[in-house]
Amino acid sequence: MTRFGYTLMTEQSGPRELVRYAVAAEEAGFDFEVSSDHYSPWLTEQGHSPYAWSVLGAVAHATERVELMTYVTCPTMRYHPAVVAQKAATLGLLSDGRFTLGLGSGENLNEHTVGEGWPAVETRQEMLEEAVQIIRALFGGDLVTWRGDHFAVDSARLWDLPEAQVRIAIAMSGERSADRFAPLADDLIAVEPKADLIEEWNAADGSTPIGEGARAIGQVPICWDPDEKAAVERAHAQFRWFGGGWNVNADLPTTAGFASASQFVTPDDVAEAIPCGPDLDAIVESVGAFWQAGFTDVAVVQVGDEGQDRFLEEAARPLLGKLRAAST
Repeated sequence: MTRFGYTLMTEQSGPRELVRYAVAAEEAGFDFEVSSDHYSPWLTEQGHSPYAWSVLGAVAHATERVELMTYVTCPTMRYHPAVVAQKAATLGLLSDGRFTLGLGSGENLNEHTVGEGWPAVETRQEMLEEAVQIIRALFGGDLVTWRGDHFAVDSARLWDLPEAQVRIAIAMSGERSADRFAPLADDLIAVEPKADLIEEWNAADGSTPIGEGARAIGQVPICWDPDEKAAVERAHAQFRWFGGGWNVNADLPTTAGFASASQFVTPDDVAEAIPCGPDLDAIVESVGAFWQAGFTDVAVVQVGDEGQDRFLEEAARPLLGKLRAAST
């Protein structure tokens, strides 16, 4: 059975609001919650970007049942992989084993802030691969010294580790990344419902098949509102950057760049890509593309801070009912 999650979108809400939404999402019946890990919002209109790890620590104590996950953390520039390993282990303890470490190669928008430039995609992939190897070594509990092509670790050990090792999920986009990362990851992350990603993961040497111990975790934006026009306007204001695709989204460095790149995106363009308004069946159809492609888990992003409480109070439960009925 497909599992359904709720997104703590740090780019559009403040930290106290996110913790409140996390509690309400658990009460509404979501199976898991994922958090973005940004230094900057995509657009100035979104207006937020609290530290995801502090938020998740608070959420771990405010919730009891839902699984938690970063979606995703870049462990190569803003954070050294040894620091990411420590944060993840601590959150694994605070959540009583409910945390999965979602990793990816990052976006210029967030990583350029430390002043180290923005490497080419192949270098970023190499850095991510090495970072995962370091994190895995530290999760083992031994003293780790590492001298690699991109990172050094000097006599490091994690002193507080959960009983069960934190799962690692990695964001992937195609066959080359599946061959590289499927043997290193427990789970797959992808934001497009592509069946060939599942096939490529399963075909990679050393991978655990999706649905047989490994999960494929997708994400889809929605903009529920009783007023369809208001939903379209909000989605356009907050999420018009979304249609740029991975290459654009990974490389633009500032909110001004995303504003320029999306200046000709119309409300109608956004409404074609994101289900907007009160029609829950339209949302189910959009989410359904993921389980039809073989994904085991799908998180929804309710666009905008405005209306988030109302979505969780009025729409979340009936939406989850429809999603579960349709996916069985």
